[in-house]
Amino acid sequence: MTESRYDLIVFGATSFVGQILSRYLLETFGVGKQVKWAVAGRSETKLVNLKTDLGQAAKNLDMVIANAEDEASLKAMCDQTRVVVSTVGPYALYGEPLVKVCVESGTDYCDLTGEVQWIRRMIHTYEEKAKQSGARIVHCCGFDSIPSDMGVFFLQEQARETLGKTCGQVKMRVRTAKGEFSGGTVASLMNVAREAASDPALRKELANPFSLCPPDHRSTRRQPNVKSAEYDADFDAWLAPFVMAAINTRIVHRSNAVAGAPYGQEFLYDEAMMTGKGVKGRLAAYGVTAAMGGFLLASAVKPSRWVLERFVVPKPGEGPSRQAQEEGFYDLRFVGKTDDGQLIRTKVTGDQDPGYGSTGKMLGQAAACLAFDVSREERPGGFWTPASIFGNHLLGRLREHAGLTFELLEQR
Repeated sequence: MTESRYDLIVFGATSFVGQILSRYLLETFGVGKQVKWAVAGRSETKLVNLKTDLGQAAKNLDMVIANAEDEASLKAMCDQTRVVVSTVGPYALYGEPLVKVCVESGTDYCDLTGEVQWIRRMIHTYEEKAKQSGARIVHCCGFDSIPSDMGVFFLQEQARETLGKTCGQVKMRVRTAKGEFSGGTVASLMNVAREAASDPALRKELANPFSLCPPDHRSTRRQPNVKSAEYDADFDAWLAPFVMAAINTRIVHRSNAVAGAPYGQEFLYDEAMMTGKGVKGRLAAYGVTAAMGGFLLASAVKPSRWVLERFVVPKPGEGPSRQAQEEGFYDLRFVGKTDDGQLIRTKVTGDQDPGYGSTGKMLGQAAACLAFDVSREERPGGFWTPASIFGNHLLGRLREHAGLTFELLEQR
């Protein structure tokens, strides 16, 4: 590739998360300084309005006109930059043309999708081409799945240092969180439920914890999966299913697979929400399970899905105020066990709403990491995960610039 005009371009900058990301990049990197970046979208008017909303500091921020349905405009955008960071979802509906153009042009790419079936399709369709062109494609660079993927990476690094070995089993539990689902995330979840309802093969694929791994990476051990209320002695708490577990577990397993199984070929991993202790915690676990099951069932049936979309869930482009985002947070707890019974506990926290403010910061630092920290000699073209391509580079960025903490609590 010839020298690019930009280090990174935010595609879909006028979307709700795109606006958050653009503001974060402006506040972090400024305009016309060390990091050369631009905003992109299909509407010049909306991009101008975005710059106005961002204030005087964005006066000289460049704009690029590109349409998700127009490959020629996408190619013209890719020809100007080293990295494209996309917030245009649901990706299963709108995301493939940009991935295709990035792969063909050798342009690095990252996004915040959590759509397992689409990621799998992109890997199967474009991975070999990406290896040839040199494009590094990194999905899931938001709340799904950076805290989980980098959380397991951090735990395993600590296990090597303190225990002398990695853990053959890791559990992640959401201890507490405050925030809202974005309209885009809800739309993606509902689209997956809709597709799965009419496609038995997709339902089987979504049930496979190794669906994103290379074909030769399998385990003979049955993966744990919290589907209903259950008690976890390791945390002395009742558990309910965690809606993001379906994507996070697959990304963590792919990280292990593409890195050559450093966590072990028979590595076990699962996620759940803690709902508390005693009768109160148990009832809460059953309540969360019922609510989640009802939402997915309603999303799969056309009449009830229409009611949800029209009257209940936020629409794509909608979201909480900036103050509400800044008042959000999350606290994730991990426990790892080695095959000989040693134990390690770690903690990951974020200082803003997981689906908005924190996601914007994580996505921005992932894009910067892809542009500046990881050479193509170190990580060549292909489909990567955050932990497998970024490792300690991103860990440092998240701690220093994105409001995340990674903490060792106990090892024995």
